[in-house]
Amino acid sequence: MKLSRSFKFRDFASALAFTQGVGDIAEQAGHHPVIVTEWGKATVTWWSHAIKGLHLNDFILAARTDEVAE
Repeated sequence: MKLSRSFKFRDFASALAFTQGVGDIAEQAGHHPVIVTEWGKATVTWWSHAIKGLHLNDFILAARTDEVAE
């Protein structure tokens, strides 16, 4: 199981800034998602490799990802 969400933006620069913001929170937490950045879109997928599934931290960081998009 994985948590995945796509976010839409008006241009590539906005998607890239979002990606950097998510990268910053991931680095602080020491837990890193898959982030695919495209023109006007970024998709973020959280899961815990060590347990091959979802952990509470994945839900917390997914919620923090939503805050970056606001």
